[in-house]
Amino acid sequence: MKHNISKLQRAISFALASSATIGMYSTNAMAAEDGGEKAKDIEKIAVVGSRAAPRSVGDSPVPIDIIGGEELSKTGNNDMLEMLKGSVPSLNVHQNPISDAASLIRPANLRGLPSDSTLVLLNGKRRHRASVIAFLGGGINDGAQGPDISVIPGIAMKQVEVLRDGAAAQYGSDAIAGVINFVLKDNSEGGSFSVKHGEYYEGDGAQTTYEGNVGLPFTDQGFANLSFQYKNSDATSRSVQRPDAAKFASQGVPVADPAQIWGAPEIKDDVTLFGNVGLDLDNDTQFYMFGNYSERDVKGGFYYRNPQTRPGVYSNDDGATLLVGDLDGVGTGITCPVVNLDGGPLADNPAYQLIAADTELGRNCFAFNEMLPGGFTPQFGGNITDTSLTMGVKGEFKSGFLSGGYYDLSGSVGRNEARFLIYNTLNASMGPDTPRDFSPGKYIQLEKNFNFDVSKGYDFDLAYDVNVAGGLEWHEETFEVLSGDEASFKVGDLYTQGFSIGSNGFPGFKPSDAGEYTRRNYAAYLDIETPFTEEFLMGWALRFEDYDTFGSTTNYKVTAQFQATDTLALRGSVSTGFRAPTVGQANVSNVQTNLSSGVLVDSALLPPTNPISVQLGGKELQPEESQSYTMGAVYQNDGFFFTVDYYNIQVEDRISQSDKIELSPADKAALKAAGVPNVDGLAQVSFFTNDFDTTTQGVDVVANYSMDMLGGYGTFALAYNWNDTKVDKFSAITGEFKVKRLEEDLPNHRATLTWSQQWDKVSGFIRANYFGEYQGVHVDYDATAKTADAAVTLDAEITYFLTDEISLTAGAQNLFDQEAEKLDFAGDGLVNNQWGGKYYETSPMGINGGFYYVKATYTF
Repeated sequence: MKHNISKLQRAISFALASSATIGMYSTNAMAAEDGGEKAKDIEKIAVVGSRAAPRSVGDSPVPIDIIGGEELSKTGNNDMLEMLKGSVPSLNVHQNPISDAASLIRPANLRGLPSDSTLVLLNGKRRHRASVIAFLGGGINDGAQGPDISVIPGIAMKQVEVLRDGAAAQYGSDAIAGVINFVLKDNSEGGSFSVKHGEYYEGDGAQTTYEGNVGLPFTDQGFANLSFQYKNSDATSRSVQRPDAAKFASQGVPVADPAQIWGAPEIKDDVTLFGNVGLDLDNDTQFYMFGNYSERDVKGGFYYRNPQTRPGVYSNDDGATLLVGDLDGVGTGITCPVVNLDGGPLADNPAYQLIAADTELGRNCFAFNEMLPGGFTPQFGGNITDTSLTMGVKGEFKSGFLSGGYYDLSGSVGRNEARFLIYNTLNASMGPDTPRDFSPGKYIQLEKNFNFDVSKGYDFDLAYDVNVAGGLEWHEETFEVLSGDEASFKVGDLYTQGFSIGSNGFPGFKPSDAGEYTRRNYAAYLDIETPFTEEFLMGWALRFEDYDTFGSTTNYKVTAQFQATDTLALRGSVSTGFRAPTVGQANVSNVQTNLSSGVLVDSALLPPTNPISVQLGGKELQPEESQSYTMGAVYQNDGFFFTVDYYNIQVEDRISQSDKIELSPADKAALKAAGVPNVDGLAQVSFFTNDFDTTTQGVDVVANYSMDMLGGYGTFALAYNWNDTKVDKFSAITGEFKVKRLEEDLPNHRATLTWSQQWDKVSGFIRANYFGEYQGVHVDYDATAKTADAAVTLDAEITYFLTDEISLTAGAQNLFDQEAEKLDFAGDGLVNNQWGGKYYETSPMGINGGFYYVKATYTF
């Protein structure tokens, strides 16, 4: 079923919740459709950034990138984060090996700000955030809780729109850095099915993806567009053997090689289903519904537990003596031998031999070296389930004072659940009876939204109608913690003898930790666009939002666009914004394992209002506040399109996880008095805080040129971003190293240059990716940091259209296997060669190297 032109125009012009404005050409402004016919001069229309009718390309007063569905498929990786990273230079994504929950749901950074400073929309409706909080977020994302973008499959996309401008006055919280709107396909016929397989040049990380899309008629007046994706990805390893593990291996102790793995996690049974449905109820009213179900299992690396130094398991005095427990309990008349550790083989230690041989003296004595003589390396993972459903109706008012105007009424619900799992570890307090695998508990994020939007054009005798839009929104956000299996938090009999409790590396959530925390807010907005002349347009937005926790906030935005000549337009904006602290950030508590000055320690994250947090400087969280402005120019002439935009974003009272604060004996005593268990095993405490202010500025440049060439049709596309972040104010709660990470971890310069070429039977592209200098950091430890060199990688792909329906594709990312910055292994005295890594994990191009792939597609 094909909609007539008038209905299509009406749907595009007045999709109020999505809103409509103009964007730029996508990086590859060509599509391989209809058996390879070239697609010239395709005008791209965005539905984000304004609530007026669409205008021609380049007329937007704010910068927007539009990435078509065809372009998203031109990459070897099927992760939406990686797809976007190659097309939007101001978007950075790290691999995050050994980063706890950040390895399960990777955060992304637009314009150098954390993942929860970018608002994500699906078909113009607010997308729920993930349940996972990035406790180890590499400085920039420490404590961030953004949406899980990776569940969105490229094959379901009509286009992706990236609004590179603050938009909190239009859309509410989280839009400080910008907005990403994912627009689902709405075809009522046709479809495609593809199979893709690839792996890294190293011979690991094999990925196989099956995906499909089909458009179906939904009665004679609607459509049902359905998509699926199923994929599996093997783990990668870019590791060498740790020196301490190598020493044990040389003594004949069984140790895995490598003992600790740095690389991408294993992802199994990653399945995603998306649906988009529309139905014309009459000539003026349309029903719509869309949603998804997604689930995947993830398993990644973790830190190696040294069998002579790991606190609470093998030693409590940094390897001076072995931790030995009396299984019959202290005071039974037998004193377990003291095992002094001198660095030699433990099997040759006479005192340990008494225990291992079950002599009369050591019969009831136990050391974990008997079970795990070479130490152990936990694997951290989880099961991630994501679901959403949005339903609504939109149409035209036919009577009353709003006659001729348009409305959109919708409701949505989104849920993200993370069930955490940790393998190959132990609960030391349970001694030899400990399980080895645990389920420490779950986080659940549940969000509900109701929106009512109206829009109407009014004739004030200007160049054309003034568009006036307004609306109401109600939002509820719930964060829930569910307790883990009993063994993951159990206090075993050996606890009183110095053995740690809970699953080592991630102790489970106790029933007392479980809880459900809810916050509600409502908002009202007004959005006006005034075309003073044919050449001069201004927009005005005002939004009031009230939260039942910290109160209310009011934000504004003013935009302007001036058509100076037929080919040159000037544009700019000034706005304020905010980001509300998430319910999870305000209430979550957790114990995590991290490195402190090169030593593996356990750290407790407490709510900011916990008495211990308050004692150390914690306060109830308040919203971040931002002020931003942009100014830019658009030039377009025949086949050439060029934009340049400067931006400046000032954020006050930024929310992040505090630095890890070392616990004094007095702090530990207070923690014990507050009922916190296993205090002696904790070395540090952190909490969420509004502690620092930043100024981020930068320049975006986008250029496209298309022409007939080489007997076909070619497109050249350049995208460049310069980004600089400075921390204007901070305290010891944040710490100087974290400030350095905020300012230097991301490259100041990023660029892509793409040449796409299309003939009747063949199409392809070559893309050069430039990554400027950045701060290389290993294991979140300041002594490892260095300035890493700039690098260039090349991506290439070629597609042959075997028939009108079947195409075959081969390609490679990082074609010439450009290595990430290597760690320095020049001497034993250097700290960064202790943990088995080969590369700095902050590499903006990843650490896995070249990747090749093949793909077959059937289009119908």
